[in-house]
Amino acid sequence: MNNTIKMILGAGFAVAVAIYANSIMGQAPHGAFLVLAAVFGAYMAMNIGANDVANNVGPAVGSGALTIGGAIIIASIFEAGGALVAGGDVVGTIKKGIIDPSAFGNDPMIFVYAMSAALLSAALWLNLATWLKAPVSTTHSIVGGVLGGGVAAGGFAIVSWGTMGKIVASWVISPLLGGVIAAIFLYIIKSQILYKEDKLTAAKKIVPILVAVMAAAFLTYLTLKGLKHVWKDLTHILAFLPQTKKPTFGIALTLGVIGGIVTYFWTKPRVMSKISGMEGSRANINLLFTIPLIFAAALLSFAHGANDVANAVGPLAAVNDALTHLAVAKKAAIPLWVMAVGGIGISIGLALFGPRLIRTVGSEITELDQMRAFSIMMAAAITVVIASQLGLPVSSTHIAVGAVFGVGFLREWLDSKNMDEKQHKLKIEVEKQHKLKKELAELKTEEDYKRQIELMESLKAQKKRVKNIKKALRENYVKRDMVKKIVAAWIITVPAAAVLSAIIFFVLEGVAA
Repeated sequence: MNNTIKMILGAGFAVAVAIYANSIMGQAPHGAFLVLAAVFGAYMAMNIGANDVANNVGPAVGSGALTIGGAIIIASIFEAGGALVAGGDVVGTIKKGIIDPSAFGNDPMIFVYAMSAALLSAALWLNLATWLKAPVSTTHSIVGGVLGGGVAAGGFAIVSWGTMGKIVASWVISPLLGGVIAAIFLYIIKSQILYKEDKLTAAKKIVPILVAVMAAAFLTYLTLKGLKHVWKDLTHILAFLPQTKKPTFGIALTLGVIGGIVTYFWTKPRVMSKISGMEGSRANINLLFTIPLIFAAALLSFAHGANDVANAVGPLAAVNDALTHLAVAKKAAIPLWVMAVGGIGISIGLALFGPRLIRTVGSEITELDQMRAFSIMMAAAITVVIASQLGLPVSSTHIAVGAVFGVGFLREWLDSKNMDEKQHKLKIEVEKQHKLKKELAELKTEEDYKRQIELMESLKAQKKRVKNIKKALRENYVKRDMVKKIVAAWIITVPAAAVLSAIIFFVLEGVAA
C-alpha cells in the first residue's frame, strides 16, 4: 500500500468522525469547535497507533516471533479492545494536573481552544517523530500540548512546576529501569541456559519458571493498569473479588502470583514435550520463547489501549463536556463515540503507519532474537508495576526503548569478553600503539627530532585505527546514532509540543474572535 492510499484512508476516518460529531452538535453554539476537536482527536489517535504501539509489538517482530502483519492484527484487536472494554468512563480534563483549571476563569471557550491546541500540537509532534523514526512518549506529547495551551491562556504562573519536574525525571528513570531489568533477565537466560553444557536440561528447568514470572508480572500489570476502570463492574459480577473501588497492589499481586503458579504447572510439561528430541542449539532454545512473546504483545496492547487511550480522547472528552455544559470541569464523562474514536483511531494508525516504528524498535537499534525480546517484554511489565508502587514517574515508551538499549549494551559487554576476529585485530593494533608510545618516550635528544615527528604521525594514525575498530565493535550491538536521535527526541518532546500548542491556541483564538 503506497503512502497516498494510506493518507486517503486516514483522512477518510477523520472525515467520518467529523460528520458524526457534527450530527451530535447540530446547530448548537460553537458546535464547529467540537467537529474540529473531533478531527484533531482522530488525528492524534492515529499517530498514537503509528508511534506508541510499536513499543508493544516491535520486539516480537524484530525477534521473528511475529510477522509485521500478524503483529498489526493482534495489536489492533487488543488495543481497540482495551480502549473500549477497560478504557474508563471518566477522564481528568487537565492531563496530569500540570496546569490550574482556574486559569480559564469562567470562559469555557478559552478552555476549548487550549484543549484543541493540545490535541493538534501533540499529534503533529508525534507525526514528525514517526517520520524521523523516533519512538517518543505520547503522554509527554499531550502533556507538552496542555502545558503550551495553558500557558498561552493564563501565563506561566498557572503551571505546576513540581509535576513538570517529575515528568523531566521520568526521562532518566524510565529508560534506566527498563534497561537494567531487561539486562538482568537476559543475563539470567544466558548464564542459566546458554552457558550451560547441557542446554536442554537447563531449559527444562528455567524456561517454565521464566514464563511463570512473565505471567505473574503481566497479570499484575494488567490488573493495575488495564482493569482499574472496570473493577467495580467486575466485583459485582464476581462476588469473591475484594469489594474495592479499584484493584490495590496487594490484590493485583495476589492475582499475578496465582496466575504465575498456574502458568508454571501448565507450561512445564509442554516445554518438556517440545524439548524432547530437540537439539540443544541456540535457535531451538529461542523457539521456546515464541508463544510467550505473542501473549505478551497481546497483553501489552490491551493494557496500553485501556491506559493510554485517554491521551487521544481526554482533551476531546473535555471539549465535548465544556461545549455541552458551557463550563470547565475537572473531570469529564467519556461518551462511547469519543472512546471509539480513540480505540479505532489507534488501530487504524497502527495498521497504516505503524510498520515504520515497529521496524525501528524491533531491528534498527540492536539485533533481537526471542530471548532478548522476551527480556524486553518482561522489563516493560515489571518496571511499570514497580514504578507505580514507588510513585515514580515513568513512560511506557521510554521503558520499552530503554529495555532495548539495555539488552544491546549487555550483549556488547558480554560478547566483548569473547575473542573474535575483530577483537583479535584490536588487540594487535593496541599493542602497536603501545610500542609507538614507548619508542617515542625513549627519544630524548635533538638528533632524534625527525624520528619523533615520524612517530607522532604514526601514533596519531594508529590511535585512529584503534578508535575505528572499537567503534565497529560497538556498532555491531547498539547503533549509537539511533540512540542519540531517540534520546534527543525524548528531551525536546515536551517543549516542542508546548511551543506548537501555544501557536495553535493563538491561531484558534484569533479565528474565533
